[in-house]
Amino acid sequence: MLDAVRVELVEHGYDNLTVDTVAARAGVHRTTVYRRWRDVGGLLADVFDAAGDDDWQPRDTGSLRGDLAALTHGIHAALTEQPPVTAALIAASFRSEEAARALRRFWEDRYARCEAVVRRAVRRGEVPPHTDARRLLVAATAPLYHQLLLLRTPPDPHLPDHVAASTALAATAGAFAEPAPRDDD
Repeated sequence: MLDAVRVELVEHGYDNLTVDTVAARAGVHRTTVYRRWRDVGGLLADVFDAAGDDDWQPRDTGSLRGDLAALTHGIHAALTEQPPVTAALIAASFRSEEAARALRRFWEDRYARCEAVVRRAVRRGEVPPHTDARRLLVAATAPLYHQLLLLRTPPDPHLPDHVAASTALAATAGAFAEPAPRDDD
């Protein structure tokens, strides 16, 4: 069923995504779909929720720069895949509040998993102990979304490494560090 949602979304766009077209593609009766998912928003939410039901963890390459490069290469691949499923799902989340909530849950889960990258870097002494993991991760990933989804620039195979290197350099210099708590606080 969820494969049918992805295919219909990519092939026909959000405006033509209906419970009826998804049911037909999946080979099930439409009442089955309505009973379980109610509407397109419910179908899209399930696609996002299913994407988060995996055991994915960020790679440990032995360095912050390497970990960020592995992470950004994965994002680059997802955003440039053909057919453009990831881009279509993100776009659909702007049209469906239920899908938007599910996408926020997905992002929260992914960012929480990726905080391991920063914890490892702190343990290795690469970044200050009070480095804000979320800010660092957003800085490392945002340029990919900006370039590929917002500006729609052609994919640049060097972008993930460039972003990883510059973010790691900034993190090493303390750009994402919070002030250490004072003893009198």
